Amino acid sequence: MRIEDTDPARHAGIEYPMEVGAPVFAPIKVLEEKDKAVNVARQNAKLEYDRIMEQAEVLMKQARSLQARLDATEMVHSAKFSFNPLHGKTYHLYFDSRIGTNVLIQNGPDQWSCGIPDAWTYSMAVKKLGDSTWAIVEEDEVASSSLAVR
Repeated sequence: MRIEDTDPARHAGIEYPMEVGAPVFAPIKVLEEKDKAVNVARQNAKLEYDRIMEQAEVLMKQARSLQARLDATEMVHSAKFSFNPLHGKTYHLYFDSRIGTNVLIQNGPDQWSCGIPDAWTYSMAVKKLGDSTWAIVEEDEVASSSLAVR
């Protein structure tokens, strides 16, 4: 049996089969499908957002490291020293309160035979890098490098 329908637009929009051998179908619940699509979009956007934030954190860490190197470089270049520092070697920065400036020397705080001069305060260990900037060296790196030299 065939139901005659002269309007083809109405035929495509009816929620039930129009012919006797037509496949059975159920109407799509549009609101549920929209909710599912929005939830999937939110999940994907959150994953992308988290990935971007991880990348931003890496960039911020690199920027802080570069700023610390520039600060150390400025401190060393404003310090007094009377030798030509070698790339890759660790040096030590002290503040001399008598003259009010930093002093760069090769001796660390534990390498003095007669002790650190009274007017000097230890600031930090620094290493000259290949691009002529100076990096602050952590204390555990200083200890391991001084053991390797001996």
